[in-house]
Amino acid sequence: MKYYIIAGEASGDLHGSNLMKSLKKEDPQADFRFWGGDLMQAQGGVLVKHYKDMAFMGFREVVSHLGTILGNIKFCKKDILQYQPDCVIFIDYPGFNLRICEFVKKAGIRTYYYISPQLWAWKAGRVKIIQRFVDKMFVILPFEKDFYADYHYPVDFVGHPLLDALNDLPELNEKKFRQEHDLTQKPIIALLPGSRQQEIKKMLAKMLSIEKYFPDYEFVIAGAPSVETEFYQQFLSSHVKIVSGQTYNLLRISQAALVTSGTATLETALLDVPEVVCYKSSRISYEIAKRLIKHISYISLVNLIMDRLVVTELIQNDLSAENLKAELKKIINPEQAQKLKTDYAELRHRLGASGASEKTAELITEDLKIFSK
Repeated sequence: MKYYIIAGEASGDLHGSNLMKSLKKEDPQADFRFWGGDLMQAQGGVLVKHYKDMAFMGFREVVSHLGTILGNIKFCKKDILQYQPDCVIFIDYPGFNLRICEFVKKAGIRTYYYISPQLWAWKAGRVKIIQRFVDKMFVILPFEKDFYADYHYPVDFVGHPLLDALNDLPELNEKKFRQEHDLTQKPIIALLPGSRQQEIKKMLAKMLSIEKYFPDYEFVIAGAPSVETEFYQQFLSSHVKIVSGQTYNLLRISQAALVTSGTATLETALLDVPEVVCYKSSRISYEIAKRLIKHISYISLVNLIMDRLVVTELIQNDLSAENLKAELKKIINPEQAQKLKTDYAELRHRLGASGASEKTAELITEDLKIFSK
């Protein structure tokens, strides 16, 4: 079978690569053409466009790059028709993918969506697009099945793919890791300012502003694989280290973390690291989002899945040096850290069993067999 896959972010590249690996087990003749990144490329096939060339966020940023985005959409449609895949698999990235799925469905190609857009947070009206143009939806958060059931749209809950990615991590030699990255023996506070340059510009300086209050700790930046190391230098003092493309390993040896809202908040929790969730966007983007998001009380996946406040969220004006300092002091306290880790254990239980990639690959290949007869 020929599979066309569209992932537009670093997390999509990770989950897309694992899905491709599982699809190859189910279908040894699988042929791939995809939008994604280095991890997907390592699985074979043809990389059409790298996600780092598609990383636009926020209302203002999207508008300023509208010509590029529309050009990508036009090119993608043409490329799909030329490739003539048996199916197109969409991985999250709704701003782009929901514009493509209608075209694909009308072209008579089977459509699958792996990792639902967060329609439960905002733009629930987009469910109608999914109902009409997505043949099967595979969701990874337990409450999403109930959300879609309210719209009489059946979906498959496959568990969260992060469980697989984190279970497969090799053993880590902390001493060697510290030596390789020139880290001291101080306990580490990991800084995860995001995977896009726009995010990093808004988040990193604020995170680093409290370093001086914690002289007994080493603040280390988790560099995103899609961002050149040189980009971070404008925000740094000489002694702050960057560890690029090693976020999981950095978190595994960290005592606490400051994390920009997104998938990284869940990754940090599943690696048992106490965290403070941070978020700040441009004023206009924030005001628009505040008016559109009406159905949720939290922004971090940890709190959303637990349906209660587990990790502190410092959003927009609350993201001040004073608040960051106070919240970090709390989570490096052993008693508070242990309480968080107890909550994290419940979080893992709620996410269900591992094997999301395998389950999704099985369901896709079974469905394709039915519709290829």
